[in-house]
Amino acid sequence: MTTTSALFYIFSAVLLAASFGVITARSTVHAALFLVLAFFNASCLWMMLKAEFLAITLVLVYVGAVMVLFLFVVMMLDINTDELRVGFWTHFPLAALVGVLIALEMAVVLMGGFRGYQAPVADALTAKFGNTRLLGIEVYTNYLYPLQVAAVLLLVAIIAAIALTLRQRKDSRAIDPALALQARKSERLRVVKMAPTIELPSAPAADAQQKQDGAKA
Repeated sequence: MTTTSALFYIFSAVLLAASFGVITARSTVHAALFLVLAFFNASCLWMMLKAEFLAITLVLVYVGAVMVLFLFVVMMLDINTDELRVGFWTHFPLAALVGVLIALEMAVVLMGGFRGYQAPVADALTAKFGNTRLLGIEVYTNYLYPLQVAAVLLLVAIIAAIALTLRQRKDSRAIDPALALQARKSERLRVVKMAPTIELPSAPAADAQQKQDGAKA
């Protein structure tokens, strides 16, 4: 067994164990950390396949951005996983059956695609430009329209997610700018005429006389 084969089996075993830990971990934070480990091992496998661009993209985008966002959201929300696990074993047989069917379908497709497959040979063009530049040329020439369709679908998904999560607070005191511009001067100020109220002052001499009479009595 060569060193490359040994590394492949090691990374594959850790990847499978981490993937199993993602779906079996009781803590959401632990599941996210297992997923980070799975991404790292998948990146190592892509490095061994000489797909450096995909490997570094997986590390920078998914591990460095997406998973950090997942952990931040999970820790901020403090989700009660006990309520989510209610009825888990009731639906487990059906979920296991669906998982086995998906695994068998993937095995049939992958094994059929790997038959008669020969490892790619690096030609002079690959050695000159590198696989990253060649991948960009391939994507933006032969697969330009599928790329644009995928970008539009992602944009629609982002807008839909924002629209579904947008909630207007009841205690918000924000003013609609359109209503503020439609206001007129007569609606902002109203002059009310009221009759003045004048209090008559009490006579000081009469008050003093009443006090004296009260003292003599």
